[in-house]
Amino acid sequence: MNPLERVGARPGPAFTVTFDGREIEALPGRTVAAVLWAAGVTSWRTTRGAGRPRGVFCGIGVCFDCLVTVNGRPNQRACLAPVRPGDVIRTQEGTGHED
Repeated sequence: MNPLERVGARPGPAFTVTFDGREIEALPGRTVAAVLWAAGVTSWRTTRGAGRPRGVFCGIGVCFDCLVTVNGRPNQRACLAPVRPGDVIRTQEGTGHED
């Protein structure tokens, strides 16, 4: 028996978000990073100079490797940002601004 079954916890109903145009199912209470990981996505940012892929590194909001654009707002830390129904999530290129 898993811990959720022991306490009788049930997540709320799933909802849909989009990542780079692809619909992804999400559960309430999860972060953007958790939703992307569950969908098999491990990289959602590229570095400024070399364009190297990045995803979660520290997972606690310290390193800023997991930056992503959510609903047109760049530089959102995916490991901290709660996902909401209808969110439009995009891979962030470099700084997320037109430089």
